[in-house]
Amino acid sequence: MTASRRLLLVHAHPDDETINNGATMARYVAEGAQVTLLTCTLGEEGEVLVPELELLGPEHADQLGGYRIGELRAAMEALGVSDWRFLGGPGRYRDSGMMGTPANAGPRAFWNADLDEAVAHAVAVVREVRPQVLVTYDENGGYGHPDHIQAHRVAMGAVDAAADPGYRPDLGEPWEVAKVYWCCVPRSVMRRGVEAMAALGEDSPFASLGDVDDIPFAVPDELVAAAVDARAHAGRKDTALRAHATQITVDGPFFALSNNLGLEVLGTEYYRLVRGDRGTADGWEDDLFAGLET
Repeated sequence: MTASRRLLLVHAHPDDETINNGATMARYVAEGAQVTLLTCTLGEEGEVLVPELELLGPEHADQLGGYRIGELRAAMEALGVSDWRFLGGPGRYRDSGMMGTPANAGPRAFWNADLDEAVAHAVAVVREVRPQVLVTYDENGGYGHPDHIQAHRVAMGAVDAAADPGYRPDLGEPWEVAKVYWCCVPRSVMRRGVEAMAALGEDSPFASLGDVDDIPFAVPDELVAAAVDARAHAGRKDTALRAHATQITVDGPFFALSNNLGLEVLGTEYYRLVRGDRGTADGWEDDLFAGLET
C-alpha cells in the first residue's frame, strides 16, 4: 500500500459498489490512487433477474453467492480495481435479506453478526490499507436494508477502533482515517432525474416511495459535500454494471435514464462528509481527497 492516496469503500453486497461509486472508483484508479473494496456479504438473497440462472437462488440450489463472486470480479476488472475483499473472508457473513423475512433471522445473517467481531475484521483492513478516505452508507443504509445498516455500523465502528492504540494491537498499527463520506443523491439531482424519466414516458423507479422529498437516500442539497466528476469513466461504470447481470437489467428504468442523460447519470457521484474537514470553502468538492496532504 505505497500509493500516496488510498481510498477504502465498505459495501454490503456485490453490485452496491458499482451502483453507488463505480465511476469514482475508476477515476481514482486511473489517477494512481490505491482503491480497496470491502464487501460484507456475497449477496446470496438477491433476486435473480436472468431466467436461465434462477436455479442459483436461495430457494433452489442456493449457489447465488458463489456466482456473484464472479460477477464482482468482472466488475472490478472493468473498473480497474485489483484489491477487493470480503469481510472476514468470502461467505463469513450471509446476506440478511429484507427486514422480517426468514433470511433475516438466520444465524449466519450479517444482520445478526457479532458486531465486535465484524468490526475487528474491518479494523484489520483499515490498519493494513491505511486509507485517508473511507466511503460507506448513512445510518439508515441508504434505504433501510439490514445489511446496509450493518455495513454502516461496522465501517464507522472500525474507523473509531482502528485509531485507538489500545484496541487490538495484534491487528496492526493504529490508523486514523482523515475523511469519512456517506453515499447520497442530492434532492435537486433526484428531482431532475425523475422529471427526465417522466419526459421519456417512464415511471420513476422510486414512485412507491412517494415524492422526491420522501426518498430516503435523496438528501437536501446543503448536506452534500462532494460531487465527484468521473464522467470520463462512465463507460467503465456501464461495463461494471452489466457485469452484475443477475442483479441489474440493462433495459430497466435506470438505463432508460442513463441512455439519455448518460454521462451525468453514470459519471457524477455524490457524497456527504461526516468526518474530517471540507477541502473547499465554497460549493461541492470534486475530489474526496481535497484538503489532505497526501
